[in-house]
Amino acid sequence: MLTGRAMFVDDVNLPGMLHVAFVRSMNAHGTLKSVDVEAARAHAGVVAVYTAEDLGDYSKPAPLLVNPPPIPGHVFHACTPLPLAKDKVRYVGEPIAMIVALSRYVAEDALADVVVDIDPIEAVVDLEAAMAPGAPLVHPHLESNAAAHVVQRKGDYATARAAADVLIKRRFLYDRGVAAAIENRAVAVEWNARAEEMTIWDTTQAPIPIRNGLAKMLGLLESQVRVVAPFVGGGFGPKIMMFYPEELLLPWAAMLLERPLKWTEDRQENFYATTQERGQVHESEMALSRDGRILGVRDWFLCDTGAYDPYGLTIPINTQCTLLGPYDIPNYDTEFTSVFTNKPIVTPVRGAGRQHGVFVSERLLDIAARELGIDRVEIRKRNLLGPDRFPHNHEIMFQDSAPLVYDSGDYLPTLEQAADLIGYERFIREDQPRLRAEGRKVGVGIACYVEGTGIGPYEGARVTVEPSGTVRVATGVGTQGQGHFTVLAQIVADALGVGVEDVRVVTGDTREFHWGTGTFASRGAVVAGSACHAAATSVRGKILDLASVVLGVPADRLELGGGRVKIAGAADNGIAFGYLAGRANPLRGAVRPGTEPGLESTAYFGPDRGSTASGVHAMIVEVDPETANVKIQRYLVVHDCGTIINPLLVEGQIHGGVAHGIGNAFFESLVYDGQAQLLNASFMDYLLPTATDVPSIETAHRETPSPFNVLGLKGVGEAGCIPTGAVFAQAVEDALGADPRIEIREIPMSPNRLFELIEEARKS
Repeated sequence: MLTGRAMFVDDVNLPGMLHVAFVRSMNAHGTLKSVDVEAARAHAGVVAVYTAEDLGDYSKPAPLLVNPPPIPGHVFHACTPLPLAKDKVRYVGEPIAMIVALSRYVAEDALADVVVDIDPIEAVVDLEAAMAPGAPLVHPHLESNAAAHVVQRKGDYATARAAADVLIKRRFLYDRGVAAAIENRAVAVEWNARAEEMTIWDTTQAPIPIRNGLAKMLGLLESQVRVVAPFVGGGFGPKIMMFYPEELLLPWAAMLLERPLKWTEDRQENFYATTQERGQVHESEMALSRDGRILGVRDWFLCDTGAYDPYGLTIPINTQCTLLGPYDIPNYDTEFTSVFTNKPIVTPVRGAGRQHGVFVSERLLDIAARELGIDRVEIRKRNLLGPDRFPHNHEIMFQDSAPLVYDSGDYLPTLEQAADLIGYERFIREDQPRLRAEGRKVGVGIACYVEGTGIGPYEGARVTVEPSGTVRVATGVGTQGQGHFTVLAQIVADALGVGVEDVRVVTGDTREFHWGTGTFASRGAVVAGSACHAAATSVRGKILDLASVVLGVPADRLELGGGRVKIAGAADNGIAFGYLAGRANPLRGAVRPGTEPGLESTAYFGPDRGSTASGVHAMIVEVDPETANVKIQRYLVVHDCGTIINPLLVEGQIHGGVAHGIGNAFFESLVYDGQAQLLNASFMDYLLPTATDVPSIETAHRETPSPFNVLGLKGVGEAGCIPTGAVFAQAVEDALGADPRIEIREIPMSPNRLFELIEEARKS
C-alpha cells in the first residue's frame, strides 16, 4: 500500500473493458410511468442500455440478507429491491436504467439522453409521521409503513416502576449519517465464455456469500464464479450489504455482452446509492431508588429502515441489547417498530445500532445523577455488574439468535482507571472551578459500554507449510484495513514457532478459500483468528508426528522454533519445516493407509454465541458559547477486548472508531427536506472531522479473556465509536454549567444545533 502497488477494484483494467453508469431516480417517491432509452442507445459509443423490462426473469427482488432472530411474537415484512426500479421508485438514487459504453465519460454523457417520466407521490420522511393514519405507503401491499415490530422483556418493569423513588423519562433522537469510506463502492466483472468462468472484483466485505448468491441467481455453479475482494479502502458496514443492484447487474450484462465491465461509484452517488444508518426516535424511562440503583428501564423506539429492509432487524436488536450496558438492570421492557421511509436503505454502519442504546442508557443515568444529587461516576459504580456475575444472562435475544449472555468482564476497575487517567476528581474540584473563574466553559464526560462481538456462524482457514519453508494461510474473510494480514500471521506464527515474516496470508479470494461469511460485527480476529489457530495447531501436530518418524524419537521430546524441529536439549539444529513438507508429499513409494499428504490443515471455528467487549470513554471539552464551537481537549479510552494480539492494531482500531464517533456526534448530519431530497450530498456540505478536529487519543488496555474461544479473544473494531455520542453530550452539558435548560438529547449535536440550544436557554 505504501509503495502504490496495492490493487483496488478501480485498478482492474482488462482488454475490451466497457464502463457502466446508472440513471437514478431524482424523486424519492413516485409512480414510474415510462423510461425512454432510445436516444441513449443511439448515442455514439454506447454499447447497450437496459431497463427493468430488458431484464426479463432476472428482474426479481434481491434475496433477504439476514433473517430476523426467532423472537416470540415478532412481526417482520421483508421488502427487498429489484435490480432496476419497475412501476415505482422509493428513494432518490434508486437505479432505473443501466448504460454500458466504451468509456465512463460516454456512459455519463448518455445519462442525459434517458427520459424518465415519474408521477410524484408525497414522500415519507419523518418516522412518526410515517406511522400516522393516512400516511402515504412506501409499499402499498402493506397496511402501514411498519416494517417490523418486536417486543422483548425481562423481569417485571411495571412492578419496578411502581416501587421507584425516581422516574427519569426523556425523548431521544439519533439521526442519520454516512460511512464515508475513502474508497467508494466498485464492481468489475470478466466472463470467460470459453471456460465458462466468471471473475468478479468487488469492494465487498463478504466475498464468499457474494459468490454463492450470484452463482445461484446466474444459474452457475459456485465453482464457476470467483469473487475477489482486493485491497478495500474502508468498509464500515455498508460494504457487507448484499446484493446491491450494481453487483447483480454487471455480472448479468457481462455474460450477455461477453465483454468485461466496470462500474465505480462517484462520491455524490455514494450519498444516495450506498446504504446509511442511525435514524431512531426513543421514548425512554428509567426507574431508580433514591440511592441511585437502577430498578428497571422501559424503552420504546422507532427505527428508520429506509425504503427497503434487506438486512433484517440487526440494527434495532443491537440497540435493544446494547442499552443494557455493563449495568445490573433486573427489569427491562423494550419495544421497537422498524419503519419504511423514502430515504436510502439502512444497513449497519460501524456500531450498527449500538450507539443508540448506549446513548439512551448513559443519558438517563446522567440526568438521574443530577436529579438525585449523585456524582456521575458514583451512580455508575453503584450499578455495575460485579465480576462474580459472569456469565450473565440478560434473557433477551441478541442478533445472533442466541440469548444475550455476557461471557466475562470486570467493569469497576475499568471505570476507576478511566476516571483516574482523565483526572476526573481533580478536574471537577480544581481545574474546572479555576477555568470557569477565567470565563472558560470546560467540562468532563465519562461513559461506559458493552459491545457484543465475535458472532458466528463461522469462519475457516487453511494453513500450509510449503517446501520452501514458508507458511501459507488462506481464509475467507475480506480485509478493509483492519490489519488482518498481521494479526492472522501472528496467530499462526506463534502456534508453529516461525517468524511472522515467514507467514503469507491470503484473504478475500473465493478461489483460495471456499467457505465463510465475511468481515463484520467486530468478528475477524475472534472467529477467523480462532480458525487460523485451530488449523495451525493441527499442522503443528502433523509436523511433530512426521518429525518423530524421521528423527526416531517420541513427539513429546521434540520442540519447534525458528521454522525447525529439533530434539529437546540436542546440540544440532534439527530439521527444517520445508524438508518435512517435501517428505510429506512423496512422488513415489508406499504410504501408511490413512496418511494425508502435505503439512496442511483446514479448520473452522463457529461460536455458539458472541463474546462481549467493554470499556469506558472519557472526554474533556471546551465550548465557545458565542459560536457553539466545541474543542476536545482530551479523549481517553480504557478498553477490554480480551486477549490482545497486537496492541498497536488495537489502538489503531480504537483511534479510527473514535474519529468516526466524533464525526457522528458533532459534525456529520444528513439534511433532508420534506420530499426526502438530500440537501448536502457532498463533502463541501457534509462535515467530516479532519485531523485538526480529532485530538490525540489516549488509550489503556485491560484483558479479561473470553471463555468462548481458546485464545480468549473479543472484538475491537467498533468500540471506538459506540459511546462517543453519549460522552460528548455529557461533557458539553457539563461545560455549559450543567444548566438544566440545556439538555442534549439528540445526536448529531451539530455546531448549529448546539448554538440554537444555547440561544433558547438564554431567552428562557
